[in-house]
Amino acid sequence: MNQTKRFKQFAIGISFAIALSLTACSNKDTGADQAPPPATEIPSGQPETSTSPSPSAQPSALPSEQPDEKPGSNDSGKPSSGSEVGETISSVYKLAKEGKVPGSDYAAHIALYDEIEKKWGKPDTNEAAGKGIYATYKDKGITFGYNKGMLVFDVRSYSEKLQGITLKDIEIALGSADEETVNGTDAIYTYEVNDQYQLKFIMAEATGKVDHISVYCPQDAKNNMAG
Repeated sequence: MNQTKRFKQFAIGISFAIALSLTACSNKDTGADQAPPPATEIPSGQPETSTSPSPSAQPSALPSEQPDEKPGSNDSGKPSSGSEVGETISSVYKLAKEGKVPGSDYAAHIALYDEIEKKWGKPDTNEAAGKGIYATYKDKGITFGYNKGMLVFDVRSYSEKLQGITLKDIEIALGSADEETVNGTDAIYTYEVNDQYQLKFIMAEATGKVDHISVYCPQDAKNNMAG
């Protein structure tokens, strides 16, 4: 009798264990279909964390989007050609106040031609023209006009650097000329630099650019040896 009772209890226990196991498996399978738990709310007063990139994280502008360089500048930062022409004209004007042109230390109203000839040698040409005699040194691009007393009254430069200058360049740098005259096909623009000297730009009709410049002393353009 006791053995029969124990066997029944053992069988009931096994059946109960099997039922529990089946129930657990069923719960596990149905749990996969359930929705995930809601996201944890951020406590009030706490700043929300943004998932969008910050401005500093934005990619920099492409080279093609960069602003253009300033007009007239270059990589070396040196002035443009227009500025260089203006500086050349300003330098010519400054020398003219001393009676000189670029390429010569001899000044009109001061230098004597016979002294120049001793240092520079015989000129390529030396002939009367206008109100005096003109000695030309082609290799130096310089011509001296002097009177019979040997006093230089006109110094001219035929420098290639000056021959690229236009009338517009001159007027931008110096304004309008004090006097405009014509000699044959050449136009002459004269600037009164001071009481002593005039600066003349002789423009060639063929090119529309400077042929040569002249620093001229009107009071010496005469024959000092005349009786």
